[in-house]
Amino acid sequence: MQKTEEQDQFFNISLDLLCIAKTDGYFLRLNPAWEKILGYTREELMAKRFFDFVHPDDLVRSQEALSALASQQEVIHFENRYRCKDGTYRWLEWTSAPAGDRIYAVARDVTEHKLTDEALQERLSFEQLLSDLSARFVNIPPDRVDSEIEYGLRQVLEFFQVDRVGLVRTLPGKSAYQVTHEVCSANVPPVPAGVEIPLSKNPWAYEKMIMKREVVAFSRLDDLPPEAKEDKKTWGEWGIRSNVNIPILVGESIDHLIAINSVKKERVWPEALIPRLQLLGEIFVNVLERGQDRLKLEKRFQEIETLKQRLENENIYLREEVKLLVEHSEIVGESSAMKHVLAQAEQVAPTDSTVLILGETGTGKELLARAIHKMSSRKDRPLITVNCASLPPTLMESELFGREKGAYTGAMTRMVGRFELADRSTLFLDEIGEIPQEVQSKLLRVLEEGRFERLGSTKSLQVNVRIIAATNRDIEKDVKEGRFRKDLYYRLNVFPISIPPLRERSEDIPLLVWAFIKEYEKEIGKRIDSIPRKSMEALQHYSWPGNIRELRNVIEHAMIVSINTTLSVSVPRPEPSETPENLDLESIERTHLLKVLEKTNWRISGSGGAAEVLGLKRTTLQSLMKRLGIQRFRD
Repeated sequence: MQKTEEQDQFFNISLDLLCIAKTDGYFLRLNPAWEKILGYTREELMAKRFFDFVHPDDLVRSQEALSALASQQEVIHFENRYRCKDGTYRWLEWTSAPAGDRIYAVARDVTEHKLTDEALQERLSFEQLLSDLSARFVNIPPDRVDSEIEYGLRQVLEFFQVDRVGLVRTLPGKSAYQVTHEVCSANVPPVPAGVEIPLSKNPWAYEKMIMKREVVAFSRLDDLPPEAKEDKKTWGEWGIRSNVNIPILVGESIDHLIAINSVKKERVWPEALIPRLQLLGEIFVNVLERGQDRLKLEKRFQEIETLKQRLENENIYLREEVKLLVEHSEIVGESSAMKHVLAQAEQVAPTDSTVLILGETGTGKELLARAIHKMSSRKDRPLITVNCASLPPTLMESELFGREKGAYTGAMTRMVGRFELADRSTLFLDEIGEIPQEVQSKLLRVLEEGRFERLGSTKSLQVNVRIIAATNRDIEKDVKEGRFRKDLYYRLNVFPISIPPLRERSEDIPLLVWAFIKEYEKEIGKRIDSIPRKSMEALQHYSWPGNIRELRNVIEHAMIVSINTTLSVSVPRPEPSETPENLDLESIERTHLLKVLEKTNWRISGSGGAAEVLGLKRTTLQSLMKRLGIQRFRD
């Protein structure tokens, strides 16, 4: 009897949970510790099966422990969570032993220990997450900053099992803020990203965060103080049940914060991790600002590179201008038309492509051909020239391809043709339009195959010749009228260059005049220092049917007749064949404008001016003069 009373006393004073239960799942006896720890009365506990109080996640494990106890008939140990009367759960560590149809068990409350372990594990896991994210943000390019920040926010969202995580920026002036980066769980709408939200929506929170640099956290909306009335309304509209806002201090100001929202359920925020979240936020903001600075720097570098490229292009252009003037000193001209011609020559010179130079008589086609040859890889060998218009048709073939001794009556010796002489060099065929049709087919073969036979020989010769041809004829018209082979024309017209007549580049006339003066000063032994303004204007207004050749002759004549250092020049009178009815429309316009300008003494506007005489606006007349290359020469 005394022993039973002692056992009962021990049963009642034990701080652990002691029980005797039946194998059918009902309690037979419980000590007072059950009421103290779980909050139920013993009657409430004994009215239900003990499995009814086990956490659903631990139920299977508990049932397996009971089965093992019944089958093994030995002491077992296991853990599970028991529901308290207030709805919370406590972790219990069980030791149970079987005794027939009964179970004797003792349980120790290890909740605090488990929570400490879980908190420690959670912190270790978060530290690992923080380390991994920090490593990802090292030296990332600006174009990946946004995606990496969103990746980091997604990791935070999944770690805390919340519904919304965002990076928020306070706008300049501290009157509004906006969400810059945000991630959400499924079926949770985001806070409008990029939209300016007035600070008046969350005045209490921003007062604490910006002014006092405090973290704003709550597990339930009802936990907010009365002064947070407006904030509570805003968070309620966004469906937020629990929230933590962590201000990010970078430098001396707080312009960013991390916002973590729980929408689907209320939750308690781990205070120990908040400083680490703050550190993570600083990583986000630093890399964001670094990326923005880098983008700004790259933009500056791009601007510098653009300016550098522009400067280089301008330098290249200037160098090309100088190059054109220096390398082509025989070709005088600063007009845009001649610069274009010289630029074309420089383009084609390094190649072996056939060039067809088109232009009126006296425009300098041979000079251009020589310039192309000098710029080519064949410049170390002489340019071979054939004037096709100066050769009689009977001698054309032998002149080009050569002949054997006795090839025809009077052929007393073998003669090497121009194609053989031009092997590995350039052959200039001037006035190509004058070649007889019987020679055109042989010329085409040489151009296509590089092979020919001397007149009177059956042996084929192979040569490597670059062809430059020139003509003053309308060769397309000759092709249409059957005077020139179409296939030969196409073979010659690989890279056509048209030299403008002198009347279309009157701005070059003063340069040409002085170039010829300098040339003849040495030959004739005279020095010329000036040219009367009216004389130069007259030279510019003349149509020059003979082009540069005619101008050269006029200047040579003027040098001979001049008796002092002023050039005395007589401009030729137009021949009847040069009257307006034989000129093109542009030449007629130019001639008529020049006559009106001379009559009005080059007065453009005002009463009696050229614009009034012509019935044009001053600006229209000036545009027309510019298009036709008309300008007044000044001393």
